[in-house]
Amino acid sequence: MKAYEHKVQYYETDKMGIVHHSNYIRWMEEARVDFLEQIGWNFDRLEVEGIASPVTALDAKYKVSTKFPEVVSIMVYVADFKGIKLKIRYEMKNSKGEIVFEGHSEHCFVNTEGRIIRLKEEFPGFYETLVELSENK
Repeated sequence: MKAYEHKVQYYETDKMGIVHHSNYIRWMEEARVDFLEQIGWNFDRLEVEGIASPVTALDAKYKVSTKFPEVVSIMVYVADFKGIKLKIRYEMKNSKGEIVFEGHSEHCFVNTEGRIIRLKEEFPGFYETLVELSENK
């Protein structure tokens, strides 16, 4: 997978010129959207198929501050997937290669009525892709 790159915007910083902590959560979302596109399951396709993937949990560890106008490289990994819950791991690095942030998001998959989707039965191609990419096979 190719890293997603985010250029820090001035409006994302506080009075000290440091990126506000809430923006890293937004960058996780940006990187996840890019990741899904890279694996052939972009949000347009998911919506057409009737799949939504709400966030059910988050964790964040801030390591090194980032500032405007740095570029942050974000790698996305499937930390764990057993068919119902998807756990995604994020590693963000600055241009020096320092890890600035590590985090996880957890997701489930639901249909348009909000019912849990069992990907293995209903969307086996998507299921197999996530299983294959999982670090915890």
